Amino acid sequence: MSHALRTASLERATSESQITVSVNLDGTGEADVATGVPFFDHMLTAFARHSLTDLTVRAAGDVHIDVHHTVEDTGILLGQALLEALGDKRGISRYGDALVPLDEALAQAVVDISGRPYLVHSGEPVGFEFHLIGGHYTGSMVRHFFEALTLNARLTVHLKLIEGRDPHHIAEAEFKAFARAFREAKALDPLVVGVPSTKGRL
Repeated sequence: MSHALRTASLERATSESQITVSVNLDGTGEADVATGVPFFDHMLTAFARHSLTDLTVRAAGDVHIDVHHTVEDTGILLGQALLEALGDKRGISRYGDALVPLDEALAQAVVDISGRPYLVHSGEPVGFEFHLIGGHYTGSMVRHFFEALTLNARLTVHLKLIEGRDPHHIAEAEFKAFARAFREAKALDPLVVGVPSTKGRL
């Protein structure tokens, strides 16, 4: 069975940020990312590598004020790009799950390419949201990013930190767990005929 190219390229411009995103769901995990937020670049590169999604991101935002707008707006556009690239979702596995450690941190992610956006995100230690990772990326941005991506890609995502102490490790384990789960969910399954839903659409 042949499948159409699962790619998308989108742009988004507001008074707070100007962003372009390109994705190829059937890539090898190549990443070319520059958002002006170094730790966020690191996380997006990890997402690309571990989800086997080729990803290009260019973002220019008001990071001199806060990284919030750039991170959230990138999440919005990346979610929209993933949704477009998934197309009609024919032949996909639909579900994926992963447990990913990073030293003392352990994160679990479950992804359903459901068409029904919902995020359950739990387990981060008290105070994590206030910690500046790399001196510029607050822990709260992890949830903001996944909220934006989940809503705009129309995914159901359960993301849970099981163990963790170091903020860098916590964030990276969560991003990598999501990436691995999404890799499974977006995969084309030769046993799946049509759209994997009793409703006939996702």
